[in-house]
Amino acid sequence: MTLRLNISAGELFDLIRPAVLICSALLSTWVLTSARQRLFPIYISAAWALGTLFFPLIIFPLYLIAQSIAKRRERSLPNALSKHPADPSQSVVRWKSTVSLLYAAVVLSLTGLYLYRDYRSLDAHLARASQAKVTGERSRTINEYRAALEIEDNPHTHKLLAIELAEAGDWTEALAQFRLAERAGEPDDSIPFRIATLLDALNHRSEAVLE
Repeated sequence: MTLRLNISAGELFDLIRPAVLICSALLSTWVLTSARQRLFPIYISAAWALGTLFFPLIIFPLYLIAQSIAKRRERSLPNALSKHPADPSQSVVRWKSTVSLLYAAVVLSLTGLYLYRDYRSLDAHLARASQAKVTGERSRTINEYRAALEIEDNPHTHKLLAIELAEAGDWTEALAQFRLAERAGEPDDSIPFRIATLLDALNHRSEAVLE
């Protein structure tokens, strides 16, 4: 058994992107928790967290710098304050933990919903069909084109599906798809010839001649 290693750039991106989004959500939650521990106001903590969620490579390093500055300020407090540090109540600690957990739940849920909707989108099905065609996975290509047509009845997609079906030997279904593409106004001038070829293969010679 051989292992297929020729992964395209598009497939690699599709594999990495969900992991990156989930890591960004978890990192954003950590920033929110850390910022609240540093006694940043809630609106500043939320800004740091949301910035990390959407722009992690930019905002997270800036937050680490801000966190380092905040630590230095804490160390430079008067000795009187350092000898009697504030002791937050259990209710405050519990509230901060609840806020972080709620934030994590909401962000991860929205991230999962976005990934699910994106995976089932028209563009995603067409992109996966193109990737499968490049790698020679004809059955997967056909399935992705069928899924795309369930979302949008597009004449060009009908034509692409028909081509794949014809190459797979399903001439009757390919003929039907070419007819649908033609009736819907697909501007490809080769469609009549393709239809004629399929009609000839199906022993409909008179119809093939008309085409």
